[in-house]
Amino acid sequence: YVFYGPRGTGKTTIARILAKTLNCHHPKAGAPCGKCPSCVEITESKSLDVIEIDAASNTQVDKVRSVIIEQVDFAPSRDKHKIYILDEVHMLSTGAFNALLKTVEEPPEHVVFIMATTENQKVPPTILSRSQCFRFRPLTEACVTERLTEIAAKEKIKAAPEALKLIARA
Repeated sequence: YVFYGPRGTGKTTIARILAKTLNCHHPKAGAPCGKCPSCVEITESKSLDVIEIDAASNTQVDKVRSVIIEQVDFAPSRDKHKIYILDEVHMLSTGAFNALLKTVEEPPEHVVFIMATTENQKVPPTILSRSQCFRFRPLTEACVTERLTEIAAKEKIKAAPEALKLIARA
């Protein structure tokens, strides 16, 4: 998967939620339970089967080889999938992308790649064409205001509409 869009739109957060959903031991209506060992460990960034890599700090071919390519064939330690979340994937070097390509083309059955980027035009077409791409967009102020109004009503919190608009704008 490639999640792309501006900063702050939830790409990495959704990647973690997807990882929980894929590895949850007791999903409820397709959503992670949030209580099983897998969900708890992913929330705490302690899961051995969900590897989160900041591509901005690990741009070299050697890093991609040692962290992903050399370990991708190993089965997950406990969960159904071994999930690699590559944040800011556009920062990888050309050599690192080339090294990653073969693995992205034919990943082992148990492996899922989730790549997040603010600059999808910098991700090589060879990677994009082998991925499902999802564009993230910021919510409108009106949408956020509407949702805050719903939540305030549900929680029985009195809030002036102007105050909710200010919070949404912030």
